[in-house]
This record gives sequence, structure tokens and C-alpha cells, in this order.
Amino acid sequence: MRIVAGTARGRALKGPRGPGLRPTADRVRETVFNILGQWLDGQVVLDLFAGTGALALEALSRGAARAVLVDSGREAVRLCHENAAELGMTDRVQVVFAPVDAKSLRRVRGPFDLVFADPPYAAQTPTQILELLCNTGLLAPAGRLVVEHDKRVESPEALADLRREDQRLFGDTSVSFYRREPPSLTPEEPHGHDGAP
Repeated sequence: MRIVAGTARGRALKGPRGPGLRPTADRVRETVFNILGQWLDGQVVLDLFAGTGALALEALSRGAARAVLVDSGREAVRLCHENAAELGMTDRVQVVFAPVDAKSLRRVRGPFDLVFADPPYAAQTPTQILELLCNTGLLAPAGRLVVEHDKRVESPEALADLRREDQRLFGDTSVSFYRREPPSLTPEEPHGHDGAP
């Protein structure tokens, strides 16, 4: 498992020792960033169910300003810290040891331009992830969300102001891409009847 592109291109990442974690494969990460755009200059990133931290660290390698990584697993938190340190990115990374829920995410300082979510497939559905992002307000206007999920679980085309822009299939894994639509401007009301001032 390696960083695909950017300032840390080719650098190895530490992976899990046991079967509990399921890191995003290099080829999947490469495709994800091909869709997002190669460079993420100055963007702020949130990585939910961060695992090894590979997605957030890839974003930092491609120019993101800072990243918050959230995971409730002790091994995952250790790997996030170790991989960030190995790449010299500790000063741009905050690791939060907590479950991914509304209560925990209130402690996180947003908003975020880009959010990754790769939950254990039995834990949270894409719809639940979208609802969580809508309820916490952590996604910036025009921000993007990338959700990995079991291909047998449908991801909604839209939820509130989140709209699905793309979807890709990798074996049993589906990756859905969403963008938050900025609030539309409502036309000004006329000052009087029949257009009179």
C-alpha cells in the first residue's frame, strides 16, 4: 500500500496486522482521485472510519491543507498516527479516537471541502452517512463526499442538498460521489403590485 501521487508519491504506508481493517486498495484510490481531480490545493479533508489514513494522507500529498481522521478502533488510530509521522504530515493531521456519530463529530472543527467515508459495510449505509453529514453541517457549500459501500446496498441519488455525481464499481465495492449544492438565491420580491415601486 503506497501513496499514489503528489509530494509523497511512492511512499509506503503501514497496513493492518489482522483481518479487522479493510484498507482502500491503491487502484481504487487512484481512480477516486482521478474523478476528484489530481490536485486538492488548500482543501480541508475529513476521513471517517479512517483505517490506515490512506485516503486523507493521499489528499494531503496532493496539496490538501489539513485533514481530520476519525476512527473508533485502537489499531486504526495507531496506524493513522504512525503513517502521518512516517510521511512528515503530523502537523497537518488531527486524529480523533471516537465512534463516527453526531455526538463525536460535534467535537470536530469544520466545515470540510472533502469528506471520505469507508464504514464497515454492516455498520452504516450510504443513506445513514449522508444523513449524518446533513445533520452535522460539516460539509462546506459545494463540498464533496465520497462513500464506499457494498455494491448490493443502494446509494440514494439525492438527499437534502447532496446530489450523487458519479458511481464506480470495484468488485464487491461501490464508490459513490456526492456534491453539496450551494443554496440557491431566491429572486427578490417586487416592491409593489404590478411592478409599482
